[in-house]
Amino acid sequence: MAHFEAATSTGPGRVVVALTGECDLEGRDRLAAVLLSAVDTAALVVVDLGGLTFIDSSGIHGLVTAHHAAQRSGGRVQLVNASGAVATVLELTGVDRLLGARTEDAGRE
Repeated sequence: MAHFEAATSTGPGRVVVALTGECDLEGRDRLAAVLLSAVDTAALVVVDLGGLTFIDSSGIHGLVTAHHAAQRSGGRVQLVNASGAVATVLELTGVDRLLGARTEDAGRE
């Protein structure tokens, strides 16, 4: 069983969602719930991928779904701190460009 966590914190005008572990089919519902709740709460949702070691198409789907929900409400989702295999998957799928992936601290824009 893969371990996956999604923790949120709030800052001025933003919600930071820190993902850790492996984001696969098992964590899909948790990821979607956390991200969509964050999109409903703030105009900017920063998704910190620094603790994520794996992401599959289920996780990619969750990120893109949150992106579309944010766009509908005039907000946005920003990815930060992707590395290794996670960064590679984001690049191969084009999600890094779609969501403007950065390698910087999640607390700053």
